[in-house]
Amino acid sequence: MCNENEESSKTPKGNDKEVSRRGMIKTLGLGLSLTALPSFMPSKMTAISLEILDHGERIIPIQKKELEQMQKFIEACVKANKESNPQKAVKEVMKRAFSNPASMLKAIGEPKKAGLKVFLRSKDLTIFAATWTPQMNLMPHNHLMWANIGIYTGREDNILWERNNEGLAASKARCLFSGDVTSLDKNAIHSVTNPLQRFTGGLHIYGGDFFATERSQWNPETLEEKPSNGEVIREVFRQANKQMRKLKND
Repeated sequence: MCNENEESSKTPKGNDKEVSRRGMIKTLGLGLSLTALPSFMPSKMTAISLEILDHGERIIPIQKKELEQMQKFIEACVKANKESNPQKAVKEVMKRAFSNPASMLKAIGEPKKAGLKVFLRSKDLTIFAATWTPQMNLMPHNHLMWANIGIYTGREDNILWERNNEGLAASKARCLFSGDVTSLDKNAIHSVTNPLQRFTGGLHIYGGDFFATERSQWNPETLEEKPSNGEVIREVFRQANKQMRKLKND
């Protein structure tokens, strides 16, 4: 079903080195100063980047060493995003990085649960790693901004959907393997499946503030369109992690 011709190409607190998802500004009381922020997070960006993104299981805390290892890559993406064709420029940065997916896996970290590791959030750019448990599915949804996706471990199957007079219809399929990088335009609608019996991890980069954009999601059975609902998405991640734990205990 997959079309092979498709274009693919925290701060420390004692021994706790997790970067709080409440943001680095919140950690100033733990001994981190603004001068310790990574250089790709200028102070003018932190007000947006470091506010509360989510709660529950969906957001995975980032290790300090992971931020440090990703710093040069993120700096390159921020610079590329200022080019005349930012999506293409950012994709070129990703293609160079994902030519060695094992190195990206080491930098981002081995997936251990379904969720998002948010490395950067600003009004112009969002970067996060999305990890899917074995055979996890995510319903059709849109982004309303351009997106680049690179797979650093596993495989991600995408169904691309198009609007028609009857609502929504499947249009194309695109399989992404480790090392692949692909692009979605701002009008794209896709659903995602991890077909493997192991984790899949991908780095997702968006040309805007992904978390502040009002988007749509579609019921996977009826294809009824509704406003994107954070609690529904969080429940998808919770159930995926619950199922994974159950399988481990069986």
